[in-house]
Amino acid sequence: MESLLQSPLQVFDVAFAVGVLVILVAGVTVWQMVTFIDAYDRGALTVFGEYRKLLEPGLNIVPPFVSRVHRFDVRTQTLDVPTQEAITRDNSPVTADAVVYIRVMDAKRAFLEVDNYRNAVSNLAQTTLRAVLGDMELDDTLSRREQINARIRTELDEPTDEWGIRIEAVEVREVTPSRDVKAAMEQQTSAERKRRAMILEAQGERRSAVERAEGDKQSNIIRAQGEKQSQILEAQGDSISTVLRARSAESMGERAIIDQGMQTLSDIGQSESTTFVLPQELSSMLGRYGKHLSGSDVRDDIEPLESLEFDEETRTLLGMDDIAEIIGEIDEEAKVDLEAMEQQAKAIQQGNEVPMNAEPGESQTDER
Repeated sequence: MESLLQSPLQVFDVAFAVGVLVILVAGVTVWQMVTFIDAYDRGALTVFGEYRKLLEPGLNIVPPFVSRVHRFDVRTQTLDVPTQEAITRDNSPVTADAVVYIRVMDAKRAFLEVDNYRNAVSNLAQTTLRAVLGDMELDDTLSRREQINARIRTELDEPTDEWGIRIEAVEVREVTPSRDVKAAMEQQTSAERKRRAMILEAQGERRSAVERAEGDKQSNIIRAQGEKQSQILEAQGDSISTVLRARSAESMGERAIIDQGMQTLSDIGQSESTTFVLPQELSSMLGRYGKHLSGSDVRDDIEPLESLEFDEETRTLLGMDDIAEIIGEIDEEAKVDLEAMEQQAKAIQQGNEVPMNAEPGESQTDER
């Protein structure tokens, strides 16, 4: 009886275990059949090691237990190229590092054509960087960074295209010469700066000397012009004085002679002598003058005293007819623009140039 009761229990245990095992196997099978691909990934499916297809983003059903999915990130990826040592064409040692931006364009080729595309691109970039630097001179490696980037990218494009990889950009971050070369370059730069400083200083001194000489020249010119104007005005003043004295003498005529004669007679009368000799012309003029003063009856018959007139030759010699014109010309020539001359003097003191042919009324400023 007991054996009959134990048999159904054993059968139940076995059935339960088998059911659990089936469920587990089914779960694992479903888990193996379903795979998810992210939006930025692509999956290369292999069944029994054979490439079947490329899985797109989302839910994918694959054969369980016998398939494998190799994922590839199709976003732009950054590869750091380690620091490389190179010898330039002019035998100068340099070190350089770079960064390469790549993108998987064909996941199938990246899976089938190359073992590890990231390592492959990095190693290829290292050798290309050394080759490009070795084909350039030191000065070019330091100054033509864009040219180095373009050459490395061109060298990487062809082999990476076969791997389904696109080189989007290459950037050389730093090119550093050796310590000895760097010290020599610093000395060269310092010497160049000193040379430029000496040149600028010499040019400044030369320009200062030129400006001082120009200022002295302009000052001498203005001083000479002032002396010339002074001499002209002085000579013209003497000429006017002479002409005016001549005109004054003309206006005085006989009256001036009589007044002078009377003054002479007064001086003679104060002397102790009693005998005087007078010129006939003076006696005649005194008689005429006395009749005018005494109220004589024959006053109306006597010719009035008149000023003597200069003859034509004397008037021309003295320039009496041209006195108004002479005075007008003197006034025009005497118009010296003192304000303009002061401006010229200030301009010279400030170091500005004044042209030699500039008139006193003109001022020109040399803009520095």
